[in-house]
Amino acid sequence: MRLFIGINLPKKLRGRIDRAIRSLRDEGIPVRWIDPENYHITLKFLGEVRRERTPSIEEALAKVASTNRSFTAKLSGFGAFPTVRRPRVLWLGVEATPEFRCMKQDLEWAMGEVGFEPETRSFHPHVTLGRAGSSGGAGVFRGLDRQLAALEFEGEVRVHTLDLIRSQLSREGPRYTVRASSRLSSG
Repeated sequence: MRLFIGINLPKKLRGRIDRAIRSLRDEGIPVRWIDPENYHITLKFLGEVRRERTPSIEEALAKVASTNRSFTAKLSGFGAFPTVRRPRVLWLGVEATPEFRCMKQDLEWAMGEVGFEPETRSFHPHVTLGRAGSSGGAGVFRGLDRQLAALEFEGEVRVHTLDLIRSQLSREGPRYTVRASSRLSSG
């Protein structure tokens, strides 16, 4: 099964994000928009995992959660990876607080101990809003930088759980199911 570790967003916050990007969605740019029900922050993609490995993953996740306190992170600013001129992913930024960075590092260590390669790219927490297709010629994303800059959104998320999430891909888009949830320490 295909798994990742992430932070799910509350329904009210997902709705606010969706309303904030509605004008961009209506532009007709070649982007496969993520269903707001699926908005989340990915911390670690694990990939295809055999079922018998999940207990050790869940145990490592619980250990990380027990040693990190809940915290609040701000959400603001829109952008694209790798660039706005040739985007593959459109995103909403999430503040990389010291608590967030420490938790991510602990997660990398814990997942390394159960056999997953550490992430080598720098950590840029974000909410994926859409994925750009390869269709369209040069200039199809002209002006996207201005459109993203014109969007306004400020919010915050209380990070209090880490979720092990199963991703099932289909023609209609991915379906996510929480397989295990570990609560962060309250202090």
